[in-house]
Amino acid sequence: MAVGGAGSSRSVAPCCCAVLLAAALLFSAPATTEAYDALDPNGNITIKWDVMSWTPDGYVAVVTMFNYQQFRHIQAPGWQLGWTWAKKEVIWSMVGAQTTEQGDCSKFKGGTPHCCKKDPTVVDLLPGTPYNMQIANCCKAGVINTFNQDPSNAASSFQISVGLAGTTNKTVKLPKNFTLKAPGPGYTCGRAMIVRPTKFFTGDGRRATQALMTWNVTCTYSQFLAQKTPSCCVSLSSFYNDTIVNCPTCSCGCQNNGTSPGSCVNENSPYLQSAIDGPGKWTGQPLVQCTSHMCPIRIHWHVKLNYKEYWRVKITITNFNYRMNYTQWNLVAQHPNFNNITQLFSFNYKPLTPYGSKINDTAMFWGVKFYNDLLMQAGPLGNAQSELLLRKDSKDFTFDKGWAFPHRVYFNGDNCVMPPPDAYPWLPNASPLTKQPLTLSALVFSIVLATLLAYA
Repeated sequence: MAVGGAGSSRSVAPCCCAVLLAAALLFSAPATTEAYDALDPNGNITIKWDVMSWTPDGYVAVVTMFNYQQFRHIQAPGWQLGWTWAKKEVIWSMVGAQTTEQGDCSKFKGGTPHCCKKDPTVVDLLPGTPYNMQIANCCKAGVINTFNQDPSNAASSFQISVGLAGTTNKTVKLPKNFTLKAPGPGYTCGRAMIVRPTKFFTGDGRRATQALMTWNVTCTYSQFLAQKTPSCCVSLSSFYNDTIVNCPTCSCGCQNNGTSPGSCVNENSPYLQSAIDGPGKWTGQPLVQCTSHMCPIRIHWHVKLNYKEYWRVKITITNFNYRMNYTQWNLVAQHPNFNNITQLFSFNYKPLTPYGSKINDTAMFWGVKFYNDLLMQAGPLGNAQSELLLRKDSKDFTFDKGWAFPHRVYFNGDNCVMPPPDAYPWLPNASPLTKQPLTLSALVFSIVLATLLAYA
């Protein structure tokens, strides 16, 4: 490494050493700095590899993936974990998972390994797998929920028996080049690092055993690596202005005028069902409703009512993707008045404090189990909505200059495209187009808009 080389040159003057060291640190910085998320600065997926016992030619290990991200989960069709063996290791057997390919095992006479590939790819087993092929935290089709929403399902495990490997702590070579797809790109994994062996406690807590050897791999997410275009956008409206601020045009791509057939379909098209059942159905290729924004998900924020001491907001999530149901979806929004949320209807809520306990301006919302935790595909049932009642803070509250609208919105961990601030609905007495007070037409408009969103 450049840092080591600079530090090991004893003949270089101290000032030059400092310069070289600073330069080395600068240029050897990880290439994944864009994976940092200001709303979840410590979020990652940690892969823990615990060697539980030695075998004549290797070891048996339990591999567990922990989702330490606050609002980003791994949804269907699930995770795919890959790595490259350091030597000529093979996988004799697996419990709770399987490799996608066996590879060339022709040199083995008699017992055939489960996988002989130098770079295996492992996937989770499906629910309903026979009990003799299961271990704890396995067999969920690769789905891992967020720790905030469902802590009991925020991990996934499998057991692996490795052969042609070392049989002691000194002879075992750590795998390298870890990759995690969830299910597509987006995660970048670091090197495997040996850590203190994991301890396991008995049910009564009176005895502890430990792994023979443990190493960790940390994977971080970058939306830029996951997809070339955003996946959601935000539209705005209010009771005090007739204007509906739509998602910015081409937020998630533009209609291509037929150059790439199948990218979108009109909701009233006679070929809608045939398009949904087309070739992309089995590959997970999205098929969205043709709109000006072309996003699979739209979040609509409507400032609904104003009371003496409170104000009310309606949030509507609409799915425009005809091929995707969003299970265990979540929404994260940032607004300075979230520290005064008084009542919430039909959504679960948890405050997030990425900047410390003194600042509480970030909230995570998700659906109520068995009620609206499943966001159906585009169509009459493809929406979820709720209302927030917030107490006014006399020091900060105002409807002026777009204060009533969110600063940032995430859906399933991806940052949504916001309208430009100068397009936000203006207060009537601040609008350059009109200086008239709130009119009856504006009040009627808000009632009609709320009705339309309710049946959207």
